[in-house]
Amino acid sequence: MEIFRGRRLWIEQRDVGLPNGLIRQKLIVHPSNAVAMLPIEGDRCKLIRQYRYAIDDYILEAPAGALEAGEDPLAAAGRELIEETGFAAQRIEPRGHIITTPGYTDEKIFLFEARGLSPSQEFEKDEDEVIEVVDISTRDLPAMVRDGTITDAKTICLICRCL
Repeated sequence: MEIFRGRRLWIEQRDVGLPNGLIRQKLIVHPSNAVAMLPIEGDRCKLIRQYRYAIDDYILEAPAGALEAGEDPLAAAGRELIEETGFAAQRIEPRGHIITTPGYTDEKIFLFEARGLSPSQEFEKDEDEVIEVVDISTRDLPAMVRDGTITDAKTICLICRCL
């Protein structure tokens, strides 16, 4: 049974057959799948400092965004990189995907490494995003994960897969 349907996600409640034979009612959140990329140039990386209303705070994270219906993840990665940082990449390489929180959602984030960065003429920031691009040494990223400066899960996964 559909509980809610919005532009970017829908929520359903349904009976689920468990491997042990039990049937339980579960809520499942179905958001748009997404892409995230780690833009690297030499020994530097571009992350974003973005205001996230769900936690009412700023967070340091990799550029990311939702896939449009039917959109190819690689194309979305290129689009989102420009939209969030103002940079285009000559090379965008897949680094697998992650399942964000399988306890209640089927969300998948496709991960990419972006290199060969140059300013883009197509840069047009979304009006509802409060974003600042931050240039960081790639050598500093593991320590920033360990000390809690970087807490965003997709960003931590990208650091593990790209460095």
